[in-house]
This record gives sequence, structure tokens and C-alpha cells, in this order.
Amino acid sequence: MASMITKVKKLNPATTAVLVCDIQERFRDVIMGFESLVKCSGFVVKSAGELGMPVVVTEQYPKAFKKTVPEIASLLDPAGGNVFEKTLFSMCTDEVKAHLKKLGCTSAILCGLETHVCVLQTTLDLLELGIDVHVCADAVSSQRDFDRTVALARLASSGAVVSTSESLVFQLLGNSRHPNFKAIAPFVKENADASKTSDLQHL
Repeated sequence: MASMITKVKKLNPATTAVLVCDIQERFRDVIMGFESLVKCSGFVVKSAGELGMPVVVTEQYPKAFKKTVPEIASLLDPAGGNVFEKTLFSMCTDEVKAHLKKLGCTSAILCGLETHVCVLQTTLDLLELGIDVHVCADAVSSQRDFDRTVALARLASSGAVVSTSESLVFQLLGNSRHPNFKAIAPFVKENADASKTSDLQHL
């Protein structure tokens, strides 16, 4: 019997985008561990910026749910063009899919909310498009802990890679001699310190 060869889902900064799903002001008081989610997502976004990687942000009906929180919005490219409004639960609107295709992305790192709704549906759509998805477990959440836990299990069983922010950033760097390692090292320490009081350090 021929051996089965499983695709190894490694990350390459040149073909990876960071997707930030609906981290909006209206959800601040209802999402479990929201402040921890924001800090961890910010760590991923800042690291992506140092590595020259694209960051794609969606906002679920901002007229009702307001804009992306300032802690994240302040880290984005001021030239814009990477924030998309939506009413779909999935981030994969026609606009976003066209943008990802233009970027040439073959993999995505996903942060945001809610794990069991928008993050889950985004992941399934991206996988269907042939894009590898790495879900940042310490940067996704829901209103209820049980919903998040069950969703993370389903994401993993559906073919997504469930990982942590630090693991993903170190995969992107690949080498302690990477030219951006020294610039990102303070972000790593800051994130490690924040993780000590994070509400999202569990599956």
C-alpha cells in the first residue's frame, strides 16, 4: 500500500496574511476575555507589520457594532485599503476573496470573534478556497466559554491548524538571525507578560 503523504502546513511570510475578524468596540463588554484578545491580536498584527505581511480586517455592520477598536486600528496601515465592512458572518465576502487572491495568499492567520460563528465560518470558507488556516487560539473568543471550546475542536477537525500567537510568530521568523528578530523580540516579551493574566489560555 502506498504511503499517505500529508500536506505540512508551514507558514511563509511572503504568502501569509493576518486576518482580523470583527474586533469592534460594541463587543468589548460582551466577549469573554476581550481585553486579552485585543492584546494578543495586537501582538500578531505588530509582528506582521515588522515582517511586511498584509493585514486584512473586517467589521460586522459597523453602523450598529461600531468600528475596529482603537488598539488594533492604530496599528493598521494608514493608507487603508485593508478594512472591509460586511454583513456576512464569514470574512469571505467577494471583496475580501478578491483582495486575498490579489495578494497571492496561500495561508492565513486568523484572530477575532466570535469563535463559533464568524471565525468558524471564515475558516471553512478559506479552507474551501484552498487557503491553509492557522487559528490563533489565544486571540479568538466568544461570549460563552463553551461555544469557544467546541468551536476550536471543530476547527481542528475541519483541517485548520489551532495554534498560539507566540508559536505562529516564531514560525514566521524561522531563525533567531532573522533581520526582524530584534524588532519583534520586545513584542514577544510583552505578549508573554500579558498571557500570565489572559482569560484565553485554555482550549
